[in-house]
Amino acid sequence: MGTPLDDAALDTLFRTARTYNGYLPGDVTQADIEAIYDLVKMGPTSANQQPARFVWCLSQDAKDKLAECATGSNPDKIRAAPAAVVIGMDLNFHVELPWLFPHTDAKSWFEGPQEKRRDSAFRNGTLQGGYFIMAARALGWDTGPMSGFDPAKVEAAFFADQPSVRVNFISTFGKGDPATIFGRSPRPDFGKFNKIG
Repeated sequence: MGTPLDDAALDTLFRTARTYNGYLPGDVTQADIEAIYDLVKMGPTSANQQPARFVWCLSQDAKDKLAECATGSNPDKIRAAPAAVVIGMDLNFHVELPWLFPHTDAKSWFEGPQEKRRDSAFRNGTLQGGYFIMAARALGWDTGPMSGFDPAKVEAAFFADQPSVRVNFISTFGKGDPATIFGRSPRPDFGKFNKIG
């Protein structure tokens, strides 16, 4: 059974956390991203599918390559960030299920055309993308998730050797610069979008 987090932790994860457009100077290391992933992989996915595939862009060359795939103001944000990540989803995630979910023959549930697996890969890969944001925040980082990019370009640039992987979204991360954000947008009260059955 879990223990409720204190207010400081809840602020870090939710209440005062923001999406950043720019970052303070400082590097993100391989040890940092491995620490983030070690938390991400613990988040639940259906039958432990783990369909997300991450490409961590730490070098300027990698960030420049990703920026070439982005649109609007996103290229500049990516180039200037300490790090960025491409979050993809493997439509052939099921081939890993014999070791990821050894309790039963889960691989057979997803045999057949890739389109049969797309919904599950998208749903669970998106969960893992959300876990990335929360894990990064939990470890003291800030993120700037974005969807302004050309998917075909991203897939050609980063997943050419994995043709079953499709990009979901991308994100910058580092230590956020408060000068790059505006006031928080409204958040709805419970009664606006919730019902109790």
